[in-house]
Amino acid sequence: MTDHKPKVAVYKFSSCDGCQLSLLNLEDELLELAGAIDIAYFLEATRTVKPGPYDIGIVEGSISTPHELERIKEVREECKFLIALGTCATAGGIQALRNFTKTEDLAWAVYAHPDYLHYLETATPIAEHVKVDLEIWGCPVNKYMVAEAIAALLQNRKPNFPQYSVCLECKRNGTVCVLVAHGIPCLGPATQAGCGAICPSNGRGCYGCYGPWNQANLEALTPTLEALDRQPGETFRLLRNFSGYAPSFRKAADTLLDKEAK
Repeated sequence: MTDHKPKVAVYKFSSCDGCQLSLLNLEDELLELAGAIDIAYFLEATRTVKPGPYDIGIVEGSISTPHELERIKEVREECKFLIALGTCATAGGIQALRNFTKTEDLAWAVYAHPDYLHYLETATPIAEHVKVDLEIWGCPVNKYMVAEAIAALLQNRKPNFPQYSVCLECKRNGTVCVLVAHGIPCLGPATQAGCGAICPSNGRGCYGCYGPWNQANLEALTPTLEALDRQPGETFRLLRNFSGYAPSFRKAADTLLDKEAK
């Protein structure tokens, strides 16, 4: 980065604002960062808007409307370095569940006058539309991973993110494996670490909200999970959850659909 204070802009697209709130929850760390960066655009935190271009752009949310499709191109042009923040921005998030059905049917089921709506047929991650320089997964993101990403940019180095699955977090926490010990379906072996294994630590299986681990063996894991299904289709629904539109989870779920069709 250059000698001047880097200008940072935080944008919201289709999302619940949870990842932006994670930024605000940095509290003390955010105050320290504020001394090193210029938070020029962050409507969740302040009405003050400083004009671009910006050194770092942080984008929360998926692309779900024609307006967002145009806006993300503008954002890419005004930001030197672009970060996709959270599972909505990296995999489409919960709203990407509509990608597996007919969006028009959903609109008519929910709204009295869906003809007034302007939406895309799919909700898609930022990287499907513009170049993304860094992705931070999570629903919501781990606030310390965001601080690490910004610190790494300021220090001109790669961010030090976990390179292992949620299973290792369980081991470090001393959490008994819910999959092995209790027969609870869990995506921990296939999910990127970063959440601190919150769900298994509370006796629940991992839902995969931090996205697929890049070394996951879903071909081996899926049959194991299927054998533990407490209700028909439980494994399929687990894969079609927070990160269901992520390529590897999507492929694993499609394989189950094909198997059932046969």
